[in-house]
Amino acid sequence: MNRQPAVAGTFYPDNPRELHQILDEYLNDAETSRKVPKAIIAPHAGYIYSGPVAATAYARLIKAHDVINRVVLIGPSHRVGFSGLAVSKAQNFITPLGSVPVDQDAVRILMQLPFVQCLEQAHTFEHSLEVQLPFLQETLDSFKIVPIVAGDATAEQVSQVLKVLWGGEETLIVISSDLSHYHDYATCQKLDKATTDLIENLQYEKLAPDFACGMVPVSGLLKLAGEKSLTVRNIDLRNSGDTAGDKRRVVGYGAYVVD
Repeated sequence: MNRQPAVAGTFYPDNPRELHQILDEYLNDAETSRKVPKAIIAPHAGYIYSGPVAATAYARLIKAHDVINRVVLIGPSHRVGFSGLAVSKAQNFITPLGSVPVDQDAVRILMQLPFVQCLEQAHTFEHSLEVQLPFLQETLDSFKIVPIVAGDATAEQVSQVLKVLWGGEETLIVISSDLSHYHDYATCQKLDKATTDLIENLQYEKLAPDFACGMVPVSGLLKLAGEKSLTVRNIDLRNSGDTAGDKRRVVGYGAYVVD
């Protein structure tokens, strides 16, 4: 069974050549870094809105294109309500750039946790994971994913999953989250700066759903980052008013690296 793309042609181009070209442009405009992060937090809107911001995080992976071979990908559920975390029975996740295999062994391990369930309807139309895949395909050589949709879960549950799958330099953690939604430009800037301060200071207990739609997976990563004495840094903070023009009602996007 394969998970077919749900938002190709709407959130990003469904033509492989166009998709490759737009990813290339975003990544070429982004700064790279000598240090490859262990984890990133990247936004998940339509590429014309959040793509340039997401690229600033993904550009930092290019130096490890032949090292990273497993990506643990966690994003929030936008369409289906459920408790805990949801994995999928899909063997591959398909994008216009090709097929991404799922790490079946990792999924089996996670299924042993009492708060993890297999719930296909949480994955079928969910865009928060899907929009990250072409960026990964563009920056990494060969990799498997562990796709997880977060429902009503705790920071402790997410951090437990990340502990189990933490691995070494071969494993990357990707957390998918946008920031504030549908405020005017100035309000969004103020709110997202405050949220970024909380994220960089690992104050996950103070995050709220209206600060970041991926609050649940972000909180779990921050909890574990604190336990492992890791640093979380914001490398780009913009909103749809910066990238797509309209400043009256915007959505905030941040890119963060954890190392």
